[in-house]
Amino acid sequence: MPNDELWFEESGDELRDDEYPEESDDDTTETVACPHCGAEIYEDAVRCSVCENYITPGANANSHRPLWWILLGLAGVLAALLALSGFLAR
Repeated sequence: MPNDELWFEESGDELRDDEYPEESDDDTTETVACPHCGAEIYEDAVRCSVCENYITPGANANSHRPLWWILLGLAGVLAALLALSGFLAR
């Protein structure tokens, strides 16, 4: 065999120059600075690998709730507790 690496190929099966896959930039991923600690993190990261803070907006459960909504919920819980304590006191 003239070439041991290509022993399975038939003559004419070689790739032409225009058939080779193009080089792509998939290996380079963009990084940005963490807004909390400044460490370099991937731009699509959800949490910083250094300080463990969430990067994406809305990752915190209460971050999208307005303050009045939270206060209204706490008032409802308080009213329910007062109603139950008055009901049980009888």
